[in-house]
Amino acid sequence: MIQVEIALSNQSVLEKIIDLRYEILRKPWDKSRETATDDLEFSSVNAYILLDKRIVACGRLQDNGMGVGQIRYMAVHTDYQGNGLGKMIVLKLEEEARKLGLVTIELQARENAIEFYKRQKYILHEKSFKLWDIIQHYLMLKKL
Repeated sequence: MIQVEIALSNQSVLEKIIDLRYEILRKPWDKSRETATDDLEFSSVNAYILLDKRIVACGRLQDNGMGVGQIRYMAVHTDYQGNGLGKMIVLKLEEEARKLGLVTIELQARENAIEFYKRQKYILHEKSFKLWDIIQHYLMLKKL
Protein backbone atom coordinates (compact mmCIF):
# COMPACT_ATOMS: atom_id res chain seq x y z
CA MET A 1 0.00 0.00 0.00
CA ILE A 2 1.33 3.43 -0.97
CA GLN A 3 1.59 5.88 1.91
CA VAL A 4 2.33 9.58 2.07
CA GLU A 5 4.88 10.43 4.73
CA ILE A 6 5.81 13.74 6.38
CA ALA A 7 9.53 14.56 6.42
CA LEU A 8 9.60 16.02 9.98
CA SER A 9 13.13 17.40 10.37
CA ASN A 10 15.03 14.53 8.79
CA GLN A 11 17.80 16.24 6.80
CA SER A 12 18.56 13.12 4.75
CA VAL A 13 14.94 12.77 3.60
CA LEU A 14 14.71 16.49 2.93
CA GLU A 15 17.81 16.35 0.71
CA LYS A 16 16.23 13.55 -1.34
CA ILE A 17 13.02 15.59 -1.66
CA ILE A 18 15.04 18.56 -2.91
CA ASP A 19 16.82 16.25 -5.37
CA LEU A 20 13.45 15.21 -6.85
CA ARG A 21 12.26 18.83 -7.04
CA TYR A 22 15.46 19.74 -8.83
CA GLU A 23 15.16 16.88 -11.36
CA ILE A 24 11.54 17.66 -12.23
CA LEU A 25 11.13 21.39 -11.65
CA ARG A 26 14.54 22.98 -12.26
CA LYS A 27 17.01 20.85 -14.22
CA PRO A 28 14.97 20.87 -17.48
CA TRP A 29 15.50 24.66 -17.56
CA ASP A 30 19.19 24.50 -16.60
CA LYS A 31 18.56 26.03 -13.17
CA SER A 32 20.65 25.23 -10.11
CA ARG A 33 19.65 22.84 -7.35
CA GLU A 34 19.54 25.79 -4.95
CA THR A 35 16.45 27.08 -6.76
CA ALA A 36 14.57 23.97 -5.59
CA THR A 37 14.58 25.07 -1.95
CA ASP A 38 14.32 28.15 0.25
CA ASP A 39 14.57 29.32 3.87
CA LEU A 40 11.12 27.95 4.80
CA GLU A 41 11.90 24.21 4.62
CA PHE A 42 11.92 23.59 8.36
CA SER A 43 8.84 25.70 9.10
CA SER A 44 6.86 24.00 6.31
CA VAL A 45 5.25 20.56 5.95
CA ASN A 46 7.05 18.38 3.40
CA ALA A 47 5.05 15.38 2.21
CA TYR A 48 6.58 12.60 0.13
CA ILE A 49 6.04 9.11 -1.23
CA LEU A 50 8.82 6.53 -1.07
CA LEU A 51 8.66 3.65 -3.58
CA ASP A 52 11.38 1.29 -4.70
CA LYS A 53 13.67 2.84 -2.04
CA ARG A 54 13.49 6.31 -3.60
CA ILE A 55 11.33 9.37 -3.21
CA VAL A 56 9.07 9.52 -6.25
CA ALA A 57 6.59 12.27 -5.30
CA CYS A 58 6.65 15.31 -3.05
CA GLY A 59 4.98 18.58 -2.20
CA ARG A 60 5.26 21.25 0.46
CA LEU A 61 2.75 23.24 2.49
CA GLN A 62 3.74 26.53 4.03
CA ASP A 63 1.67 28.73 6.32
CA ASN A 64 1.43 32.19 4.77
CA GLY A 65 -0.52 33.63 7.72
CA MET A 66 -4.10 34.85 8.06
CA GLY A 67 -5.43 31.29 7.62
CA VAL A 68 -3.84 30.85 4.19
CA GLY A 69 -1.53 28.00 3.31
CA GLN A 70 0.40 27.58 0.09
CA ILE A 71 1.29 24.37 -1.71
CA ARG A 72 4.66 24.60 -3.41
CA TYR A 73 7.27 22.40 -5.05
CA MET A 74 4.90 19.66 -6.21
CA ALA A 75 6.85 17.03 -8.16
CA VAL A 76 6.29 13.47 -9.31
CA HIS A 77 9.10 11.48 -10.91
CA THR A 78 8.44 11.02 -14.63
CA ASP A 79 8.40 7.21 -14.26
CA TYR A 80 5.49 7.48 -11.81
CA GLN A 81 3.33 10.25 -13.27
CA GLY A 82 -0.29 9.47 -14.05
CA ASN A 83 -0.70 7.03 -11.15
CA GLY A 84 -2.46 9.28 -8.64
CA LEU A 85 0.61 10.07 -6.53
CA GLY A 86 0.26 13.82 -6.99
CA LYS A 87 -3.35 13.62 -5.83
CA MET A 88 -2.24 11.67 -2.75
CA ILE A 89 0.32 14.38 -1.91
CA VAL A 90 -2.27 17.16 -2.32
CA LEU A 91 -4.79 15.34 -0.12
CA LYS A 92 -2.18 14.82 2.60
CA LEU A 93 -1.13 18.49 2.49
CA GLU A 94 -4.78 19.56 2.72
CA GLU A 95 -5.19 17.27 5.75
CA GLU A 96 -2.13 18.85 7.36
CA ALA A 97 -3.48 22.33 6.53
CA ARG A 98 -6.72 21.56 8.37
CA LYS A 99 -4.70 20.40 11.41
CA LEU A 100 -2.92 23.78 11.35
CA GLY A 101 -6.25 25.61 11.22
CA LEU A 102 -5.75 26.93 7.71
CA VAL A 103 -8.95 27.74 5.82
CA THR A 104 -7.65 28.47 2.32
CA ILE A 105 -4.96 26.89 0.19
CA GLU A 106 -3.36 28.80 -2.65
CA LEU A 107 -0.82 27.64 -5.18
CA GLN A 108 0.93 28.81 -8.31
CA ALA A 109 0.25 26.24 -11.02
CA ARG A 110 2.21 25.84 -14.19
CA GLU A 111 0.04 25.74 -17.29
CA ASN A 112 0.47 21.99 -17.70
CA ALA A 113 -0.82 21.42 -14.14
CA ILE A 114 -3.99 23.52 -14.21
CA GLU A 115 -6.30 20.63 -15.13
CA PHE A 116 -4.75 18.44 -12.43
CA TYR A 117 -5.51 21.04 -9.77
CA LYS A 118 -9.00 21.65 -11.14
CA ARG A 119 -9.67 17.94 -10.60
CA GLN A 120 -8.61 18.48 -6.97
CA LYS A 121 -11.27 21.26 -6.74
CA TYR A 122 -8.89 24.23 -6.99
CA ILE A 123 -10.33 27.29 -8.71
CA LEU A 124 -8.30 29.21 -11.28
CA HIS A 125 -8.11 32.75 -9.95
CA GLU A 126 -5.75 34.63 -12.26
CA LYS A 127 -2.72 34.52 -14.50
CA SER A 128 0.11 35.48 -12.17
CA PHE A 129 3.82 35.47 -12.99
CA LYS A 130 6.27 34.02 -15.47
CA LEU A 131 9.10 32.14 -13.79
CA TRP A 132 12.47 32.97 -15.39
CA ASP A 133 10.48 34.73 -18.13
CA ILE A 134 9.73 31.21 -19.43
CA ILE A 135 7.11 29.32 -17.40
CA GLN A 136 3.71 30.96 -16.98
CA HIS A 137 2.06 30.41 -13.59
CA TYR A 138 -1.56 30.77 -12.50
CA LEU A 139 -2.89 31.50 -9.03
CA MET A 140 -5.34 28.81 -7.93
CA LEU A 141 -7.34 28.71 -4.67
CA LYS A 142 -9.33 26.24 -2.62
CA LYS A 143 -11.39 26.79 0.53
CA LEU A 144 -11.00 23.93 2.99
